[in-house]
Amino acid sequence: MEETTIEAIKLAGGQAATDMSLWGLFMHADLVGKSVIFGLLIISVITWAVIFDKWMRMSRLNRRATYFEDRFWSGASLEQMYEKISKRPNDPMQAVFVAGMKEWRSAAEKGLLATHNGRNNLLSRIDRVMQVTIGREMTQIESWMTFLASVGSVAPFIGLFGTVWGIMRSFIGIAAAQNTSLAVVAPGIAEALLATAIGLVAAIPATAAYNKFASDLGKYNERLDNFAADFSSLLSRNLEEQKLVA
Repeated sequence: MEETTIEAIKLAGGQAATDMSLWGLFMHADLVGKSVIFGLLIISVITWAVIFDKWMRMSRLNRRATYFEDRFWSGASLEQMYEKISKRPNDPMQAVFVAGMKEWRSAAEKGLLATHNGRNNLLSRIDRVMQVTIGREMTQIESWMTFLASVGSVAPFIGLFGTVWGIMRSFIGIAAAQNTSLAVVAPGIAEALLATAIGLVAAIPATAAYNKFASDLGKYNERLDNFAADFSSLLSRNLEEQKLVA
């Protein structure tokens, strides 16, 4: 009888679990509780790695886009720029430029610029090619965004599951011990709430980062669209000039 009572007190988080530190609460949890907490910690580490990688990548893409736009509008030869970067575009904006110039040069080599129908269809093809390139590049940039959104939505519920499980386990121990004093109840409840706390630790940064990066990606996508429109207008002026020369 005495051994049963002692075991019940242990389950309730009583005197046998006086360590109220985070590590002590984790070690006192059962297999399910430890699995939930450990899984959320792993998710949190991955989340911060994704956040850091996204932040570095977006900063790098914006710097490269600014540098390329400065070169593009500096009056440099488009043909020379194409020859330098056609084999290895370093960023999505360069990839859009290469896609448009490749279609332009292909039409010129086939003599399509000399015909009325060829000139009329060329700009629409270039626009389609650049939009396809923008879509492909944005798909690569948006990788792991679904992960951040999922963590922000699911992590609190995983933590809540761990809390519900821990409270159920704690109440079972309290009922067996027939002791509702604060010293017996508090450790078990604290252990259960630890899962929710860690779930929020994983979810809050993921949600904030998702909203921030979603806004940044939208602005970058708009920047690529604007560049493609400006580039298309520039090529259209070149076509008009060729018509006048002809």
